[in-house]
Amino acid sequence: MKNLDDLLSEGVRGRRVLVRADLNVPLDGEKITDDGRVRASLPTIRKLTGAGAQVVLTAHLGRPKGEPDPKFSLAPVARRLGELLGADVALAGDLVGDSAKSVVAGLTDGSVALLENVRFDARETSKDDAERGALADELAALVGPDAAFVSDGFGVVHRKQASVYDVAKRLPAYAGGLVLAEVEVLRTLTGDPKHPYVVVLGGSKVSDKLGVIKALLPKVDKLLIGGGMAYTFLAAQGHNVGNSLLQEDQISSTEQLLAEHGDKLVLPVDVVAADRFAADAEKQVVAADAIPADWMGLDIGPRSVELFAGILREAGTVFWNGPAGVFEFPAFADGTHGVAQAIVDSDSFSVVGGGDSAAAVRTLGLPEDGFSHISTGGGASLEFLEGKDLPGVAVLEGER
Repeated sequence: MKNLDDLLSEGVRGRRVLVRADLNVPLDGEKITDDGRVRASLPTIRKLTGAGAQVVLTAHLGRPKGEPDPKFSLAPVARRLGELLGADVALAGDLVGDSAKSVVAGLTDGSVALLENVRFDARETSKDDAERGALADELAALVGPDAAFVSDGFGVVHRKQASVYDVAKRLPAYAGGLVLAEVEVLRTLTGDPKHPYVVVLGGSKVSDKLGVIKALLPKVDKLLIGGGMAYTFLAAQGHNVGNSLLQEDQISSTEQLLAEHGDKLVLPVDVVAADRFAADAEKQVVAADAIPADWMGLDIGPRSVELFAGILREAGTVFWNGPAGVFEFPAFADGTHGVAQAIVDSDSFSVVGGGDSAAAVRTLGLPEDGFSHISTGGGASLEFLEGKDLPGVAVLEGER
């Protein structure tokens, strides 16, 4: 897999470099509430601009329906990028249209432009190879025949999309520093990780994590379950979970997992239950098998934190994906904070699997350097650990 250093050694001064970045940040109106992904993109951009490249960024934001939608404009991202880079970042008003052509034509060596949301064009996510290919052709034409492509959006490499996969078949393609680092870290987890190897999984749905749970259980020493998905496991043990999040269609699958791997799976022993889903809900700590019928579990309880923390402190390797509770509500954030702090306090090689977990680290004020690696791509991380091929990585490795 050719990487950014290979490209820089070939020379980029005066050349346009199309960079697929992951700038899909959470917004409150036009305010970015977590700029972690923007900051993660800076090293690659700075290396390219420092070497004299004309950098053209493409990225998505949110889930527009294949057409322009002002609420998903990348304008707030362009402003934040400019602030962090200390230089103007020109935002094109479209992806491959007249505005994009004008903005790209106006680039000078060491400058940066950002194309408008790539998902404003329905061809980006099309299942039709020809449709995606047509958009990739236009992106390649936009940057010209001497251009190169750098894939630096790890959060999208598990998607077979025009700006991730197809354009890499049309331009000389290189892995950016972010993608290269992510792949190397995850290969450490799938290779020969130091034991005890402990995985912490949270989040809302068992169905989203079932594949990775099945793939990891033969390899790990302990798999700790928190978040909304824990209540389906508790229901599989025969417990009443009240109004907690429950996937009844997954109970049989979780029963089988518990029967086959009960020695490795660790479930909450107590929960913080609420009378409703709200930041100011009334709450009480109850045993995991004693959730009141009309209440719902929104966090793991203090005894569960102590149980999980004891296991994590002895770990040699930790992978964490998914919060232990509704950390966005301060009253239900202690479980996630406690789990994360235990990982920080351990001497393990620790990987935070992106998404809500990475957001929790920053929201709850935990030290980012307390973890060995914080991924920018939750879904991509899980698919890699599940053993699935990532199209955006495969194409960089020479798939043609």
